[in-house]
Formats: sequence, C-alpha cells, structure tokens
Amino acid sequence: MSRRRITIYYSGRVQGVGFRYQARQTAAGFEVIGVVRNLPDGRVELTAEGSQAELDAFRLAIRESGLGPLIRREDAAWHTATGEFRGFEIVR
Repeated sequence: MSRRRITIYYSGRVQGVGFRYQARQTAAGFEVIGVVRNLPDGRVELTAEGSQAELDAFRLAIRESGLGPLIRREDAAWHTATGEFRGFEIVR
C-alpha cells in the first residue's frame, strides 16, 4: 500500500474556534499522521500522511465533525509521503 501526503489550506472562520484541536481529535480515528497549524494570514494548514483511502476519509470526517460550516474554502495538494511525522500534532 503506497502512502500519500496531502496538504490542505482551510480558510473561513477557522482560527479561534477549536479547529486545530478538533482536527487532532478526528485524526485519532484514522491511520494518519501529520500536523495542523494556524497561519498568520488567518488560514489553517493541515498536512497529513497515510493511505489514499484513509486521507480521503479523514478529510471528509473533518468537514462532518462540525467544522464544515466554518470552512469557506479548502485548497488541497497531493504529494508523495516523506515519513517525517510520528503522530498527529498541533504546531504552534
């Protein structure tokens, strides 16, 4: 099974609402590793690695976790996994 990497930039009302915490909680239900962080421009950046199926399901679960109404835009880019992560963490 080949591992993939996705980087998603979320914009909308995504800072100061528990977005990073909820993303980390959601990740616990999937076989994904990565990081989520706030960006100075008001967006949230999420980078995760796992199988294509797990990443697709994780991405959908984030929207369905109650965060969906806060997201105005979601820009995603796919890459080859690097294996640099050990868990799923919030980066400050």
